[in-house]
Amino acid sequence: MSISRRQFIGSSAVGVWAASVPRTATTTVGEEPRRRQGGMRRILILGGTGFIGPHMVQTALDRGHTVTLFNRGRTNTHLFPQVEKLRGDRDGQLDTLRGRTWDVVIDNTGYVPRHVRDSAELLKNSVGHYVYTSTTDAYRDYHVAGIDESYPLATHPEPGSEDARRYYGPLKALCEQAVREVYPQRSTIIRPGWIVGPGDNNHLFTYWVVRIDRGGEVLAPGTPNDPMQVIDVRDLAEFFVDRAEAQRTDTFNAVGPVITMAQMLYGIRAVTSANVSFAWVDADFLWANGVKPWSDMPVWWPPRNDYAEPTFGGITGGVGALNLDGGHARGNGLTHRPLAATAGDTLRWYHATFDDWPEDRRPGLSAAREAEVLAAWNASRR
Repeated sequence: MSISRRQFIGSSAVGVWAASVPRTATTTVGEEPRRRQGGMRRILILGGTGFIGPHMVQTALDRGHTVTLFNRGRTNTHLFPQVEKLRGDRDGQLDTLRGRTWDVVIDNTGYVPRHVRDSAELLKNSVGHYVYTSTTDAYRDYHVAGIDESYPLATHPEPGSEDARRYYGPLKALCEQAVREVYPQRSTIIRPGWIVGPGDNNHLFTYWVVRIDRGGEVLAPGTPNDPMQVIDVRDLAEFFVDRAEAQRTDTFNAVGPVITMAQMLYGIRAVTSANVSFAWVDADFLWANGVKPWSDMPVWWPPRNDYAEPTFGGITGGVGALNLDGGHARGNGLTHRPLAATAGDTLRWYHATFDDWPEDRRPGLSAAREAEVLAAWNASRR
């Protein structure tokens, strides 16, 4: 998305995994691991204990692969006691990786080009294939719908700056470049869109799941037809492991199917028993009343090229921000579970992990603020 994930990752508590055995907590009933492509792989994952990483680890283990994790050992250290864990830091502390060999590396924690280049250079003679986790934020803009992998990437407006909170997208684009230069014929670049599902430490999609489950009149932003695009973390994990198995040089938009905001909200409502109604509030009215897209109205961005958010340095969304082309990834095995499965599993995970919805530490409008905006909206239409 045009609004950096790091804005939220850096400001929210790390997501708590619901159980010490992730598959039990996060797998839809009846779901089975895919059959692996080819033989077993030795997979090195840089990271592996945040949000998307544990799903990748579990998917790889379910398929019979051997997994090694490399990270600082600060997050969810209780996970995967059976997996080898190497301690280190992307910033100059890579010694535990020396002298080892793996078939493929999945880089989940590369935000700074210098760090990515260092790890790629160190591993280029000991790892056969490099899978880099980029982002759709790496694109130059979202001024058109249907952006595919050939669309121009962002350029860094302040060369030399490693501020990943401010320049998340441009730095990711430079990280991609570093991987391609070191692994020109042995790399896969995957650009996820907005990732949702159990374990989400951003709580943006989760806001809607918890809010709708609470019932009552829900403020719905924009129009019912505004485009929406999310991908379930488990579908993403399956695709990553597919690519780690295939080891083919390519680039993919790993994004969900384009739906509408109404389809998302009504799809969530279908998994609750709450009495819910939606009040669709005009984007300009929300803007005029200080309601911000993305942070106050999670995941949503109006499909316009003139809707700048000064809080995020004037970066705009655009008509294509939640309407990217994921056809290439789907043609190479990316599949999507029903939205109801994602919503239901997210709701169960949240209630099993947290006691309430702390409004001072979660995105979205507070109950009082939502009621205030709805009252003003209703009054403006009399």
